[in-house]
Amino acid sequence: MLDTGTAPAPETAPAADDDRNAEGRDGKHARRFGLPVATALVMGNIIGGGIFLLPASVAPYGTISLVAFGVLTVGAIALALVFGRLAKRHPQTGGPYVYAREAFGDFAGFLAAWSYWITSWVSNAALAVAAVGYLNVLLPIHGSTFWTIVAALACQWLPALANLAGTRYVGAVQLVSTVLKFAPLVLVAVGGLFFFDADNLGPFQTGGDSPVGAISASAAILLFSYLGVESASMSAGEVRDPERNVGRATVLGTGLAALVYLLCTVSVFGTVAHDKLVDSTAPMTDSVNVMFGGTWGGTAVAIAAVVSILGALNGWTLLSAQAPYAPAKDGLFPAAFARKKRGVPTFGVLVGVALASLLTIYNYTAGSEGVFESLVLITTFTATVPYLLATAAQIYFLLSGQGHRVSKGRLARDMTLALAAFGFSMWLVGGAGYAAVYQGVVFLFVGVLVYAWMAARKKRTATH
Repeated sequence: MLDTGTAPAPETAPAADDDRNAEGRDGKHARRFGLPVATALVMGNIIGGGIFLLPASVAPYGTISLVAFGVLTVGAIALALVFGRLAKRHPQTGGPYVYAREAFGDFAGFLAAWSYWITSWVSNAALAVAAVGYLNVLLPIHGSTFWTIVAALACQWLPALANLAGTRYVGAVQLVSTVLKFAPLVLVAVGGLFFFDADNLGPFQTGGDSPVGAISASAAILLFSYLGVESASMSAGEVRDPERNVGRATVLGTGLAALVYLLCTVSVFGTVAHDKLVDSTAPMTDSVNVMFGGTWGGTAVAIAAVVSILGALNGWTLLSAQAPYAPAKDGLFPAAFARKKRGVPTFGVLVGVALASLLTIYNYTAGSEGVFESLVLITTFTATVPYLLATAAQIYFLLSGQGHRVSKGRLARDMTLALAAFGFSMWLVGGAGYAAVYQGVVFLFVGVLVYAWMAARKKRTATH
């Protein structure tokens, strides 16, 4: 997604400038995404592997989590509309990195890219944990921490090897996994409605939190399922007529993904007894087993879920390498992240999978009971940083009068939308919880040190 960036800073070396121009020429021939393809891109990236475990992750909060789904969908669409406005103003590939850097300079652009990069490889760790939950249906490994870790690491390194083999293999894996991904989701979303039993829903709210607190906490977990809402804006340079199509594709893709999510969650809530769902590591499998009896259906869903999650890991592994690619071309990340082999930033792939592996091992060995939830909440915080910077950039553009001139009525609507998206992102930060914010801030502050190092190198190069 982050294949190219904005125009290089003045300090960029001529060689990098020539490379950027070459990529720009290639980009002209690659701009073939119309509205349907761009919408599919958004929907496909939003619907990853998290949905296969999320119904069980939010079940402890009760059915009030369905309310959180509704609130989250409204907020996600507000973000989608803001990204559409920003893409119309700056129709370049790069998404939040481009907008933050254009509005606030290199440091803000770096923070947006750094946070998004963290989100990508932490998401890979979370997806691997989700895959292990369904792999346990096929191979009983959850009784052993060692074999659980081995399985999680295998789920991360197999997609990494596919990425290192080149983009041709990445595309083949993605095609197969996408087909297998939607089959079990449609089966659960539609079939579950015919087996729905209201007695399975359990209490509306559990625990001692207030209703607002319960909605915030469950929404923070559910945000993981909406990562990818920015996909069309990040690929705006490859979308035909981006000023028009990026915004529409973002809203349509987000809305359709929300519909699938809501139907799947309602079906699982209504087919699996609440006390069983809370402890489930494979809620889709449990739901299908209830529908058809026995275990054959659940086993088939588990196989499809594992393949689907591996496909999501395949795409997000590439994204974890592409996220620092554009800032590396601009001199804001180490130059090694900008080197490609067979169309893939190989150094970025290796660094991303190594960090995700270390985080997976740490979370399993630290005695955390909810490993998936812990990782998801970290991504909630790190994902909101580029969202906050992007919406702040939109507010800056509107207040400063930069870009397209609009009527006072349109200006008021855009400002209201941007403020709503900014407030929504702040609300998610609060819902992530202290532990997730703490770990996320640690990751963020490490990035400040990296920026200081890169900025010093650029300055030294420019003065010699």
